[in-house]
Amino acid sequence: MMMRSPQPAPGVPGTQAEAGYRPGYEVAAERILEYIVQKGLEPGARLPTEKDLASVLDLSRTVVREAVKILSALGRLSVEKGRGIFVSEPKNQLWTDTFSRFLPTDPARVGELFEFRRYAETQTSRLAAAHANPVQLRAIRESAQQSAEAAQRHDHEAFTQADEAFHKAIGDATGNAFFSGLVDAIQRLQRQVTIVALAGGAAGPLVTAAEQHREIAEAIAAGEQEQAAVLMNRHIDTTNQQVQREIRHRLFLADAEGGA
Repeated sequence: MMMRSPQPAPGVPGTQAEAGYRPGYEVAAERILEYIVQKGLEPGARLPTEKDLASVLDLSRTVVREAVKILSALGRLSVEKGRGIFVSEPKNQLWTDTFSRFLPTDPARVGELFEFRRYAETQTSRLAAAHANPVQLRAIRESAQQSAEAAQRHDHEAFTQADEAFHKAIGDATGNAFFSGLVDAIQRLQRQVTIVALAGGAAGPLVTAAEQHREIAEAIAAGEQEQAAVLMNRHIDTTNQQVQREIRHRLFLADAEGGA
């Protein structure tokens, strides 16, 4: 397995940094993270033992042990006594709190979600228009077409799946893993709204949303960054209005039935 050689750190002339000095544990931590990425290890995957890691990475067991301690403290690795070393499950406090406190039937909270969606997804559509490759463009167009076909059949479940795939494909096409992960987190919250607040249905005409998907897909394919952003902004606003209207309608019916 090929590992890149540590590069000299920038520093003041005459210092150790200029001479290329790096603590052994720092090099070991870097190589362990590279190993995880190169092997495609997912959260929960087991790593080799410290002894085997030291052999694979061509480092001493002492510095590997120190690096494992540091990466464990940073939340990248999990060391379980008697079981081994594992890739840690991500623990993002922001999203943990968001998921635990989000109320999918509260119009105010749903409004906050859509406000965030507008901010994030207008940028993802802009970046996708700038960076999408042919494979990613095909995924965007195919999911837009699937949403149109589901809309024609009035198939809410299939439309929801296609809608999620459409937005995910745009996030992936940004070429930025952070934006892709952000869209995935947003979609998980949106799914709560669909299942809990809308009872698995959809708010507003499916055909309208599907047509907006098609327009966004074509703008991205044409590399029209600002047009893609404008169309995505319009799509998010339209969906927000429809969802808010449906939630309030359902709450009104529930209150009316409760008072009967």
